[in-house]
Formats: sequence, structure tokens, C-alpha cells
Amino acid sequence: MTTALITGSTAGIGAAFARRLAADGHDLILVARDTRRLREQATELHDRHGIEVEVLTADLAEDKGIETVADRLGDRKNPVDLLINNAGFGNKGRYLDVAMADELKMLKVHCEAVLRLTSAAAEAMRERGRGGIVNVASVAAFVPRGTYGASKAWVVQFTQGAAKDLAGSGVRLMALCPGFVRTEFHQRAGMGTDNIPGWMWLDADKLVASALSDLAHGKSLSIPDPRYKALMGLVKVTPRGLLGGISSRTGRKYGPQ
Repeated sequence: MTTALITGSTAGIGAAFARRLAADGHDLILVARDTRRLREQATELHDRHGIEVEVLTADLAEDKGIETVADRLGDRKNPVDLLINNAGFGNKGRYLDVAMADELKMLKVHCEAVLRLTSAAAEAMRERGRGGIVNVASVAAFVPRGTYGASKAWVVQFTQGAAKDLAGSGVRLMALCPGFVRTEFHQRAGMGTDNIPGWMWLDADKLVASALSDLAHGKSLSIPDPRYKALMGLVKVTPRGLLGGISSRTGRKYGPQ
């Protein structure tokens, strides 16, 4: 049996990872802020799949929450074999329309927590010579579009750099960059989604299956859908100045309402 720790496990992509990993026979450590939802999720997965499930209530926007999860990742007696850094959120509004406290909270969760949890896990995994880490970013990382995209760009660059530094150690790191996924993400941020075309939506369970396949094949970057792979291919050859204008117009058309 191996053990996987998933942050932001109670909804969306995190919940999809929990379902898939439980079905594959992995024991789980579920991390989120809502203890009641965590316990309900743990009971359901244990009863359905017969796995062991541990619950950690932690707010990754707070130092105490990050420290709690980092300590668990560093436990050598009860090792974690796979870390899914999934916790995250979006703020509604353009730059300067969002309160600075909210911007800093986002950076705490998307960047500082990812750095500290990845480091805690990777250190313990390197000692054992095996392990995997998936840091959930976004295709927003590849376009100039606000603090959210900037924070996810950091996740991609950090993860790929760390993957190179740990090559040959037995520790695999991968940045996962989905597009629009039907989750609670937009609702929690107060973002309307009626204006987003149907073809742009991804299924969370299929996304997770693709991501785990990419991790098993040693990829350090996963864009788990042909539609978004094609879009990101166009992004690579588009001049940055032109791309900034396109992303701004697209953000107004398909972004928060």
C-alpha cells in the first residue's frame, strides 16, 4: 500500500484525485479547511474502497496550517508516497480592484504553501529514493493575465526546475495545467460561467486519469487535453505584446462576471 496526501481534497480536482487514488488502492491523507466535509469524504472513500483515510484540517493561507501539513509530509515513520498540491482559489476582479490582503492570501496558498509542502515531501522522498509530487497550476500560467496567472506561472517554473534538480533521485515532480474544469472554483470566487463555451470545459475525472498517466511517464508538465495542448501551442508562437491584448480581451469575455 502507498499513501497519497491531497490538499483541497473535498471538491473539484482534489476530490477527483481522491476518488481515483482510492479506487486504485492508495491510502489517503485528506487536507482541507472544512472538518465536516473532510470526515464525510473520508468515510465514503473508506467504506467504498476499504482503504485507510486520515483527515487533516488545515488552512494553507495560515502559517499554522502549512506547518501542520509539512510536519505530516516529513513523518519518516508514516511516509507519504504521493503529494497532490491542489489547494487554490481565484479572486474576482482586475488588478487594483482586488484587496491587497486577498492578493497576498492567494500568493500564500499558491506559492508559499506549494514551496514549503513540496520541499517537505521531496526531502523525505529523496531519502527513500522514491515518490511523486503533482503541483496543480493552470493554463493561465502561460498568458499574461493577472495575479492568478502569475502565481500559477511560478508553480510551473518552480516545479520544472525542481524536477531537473532531483532528476535521478527517484522523486518525480510534475506541474499539472488544466483549463476550465467543472468544479466549485468559479462559484466560490463569485465568477459567472454562463459565457464560457461548452467545448472549453474539462471533466475532472478524465483530467486526473491523464495527469497520473503523465506522471507515470516521467513528464514534468501535463496539459491534459488535446484542445488545450493546441491552444498552448499557439500561445508559444504568439508575440507577447499581441498575446497580452488577446488575453485581456478573452478575460473580459470569458472571465469573472
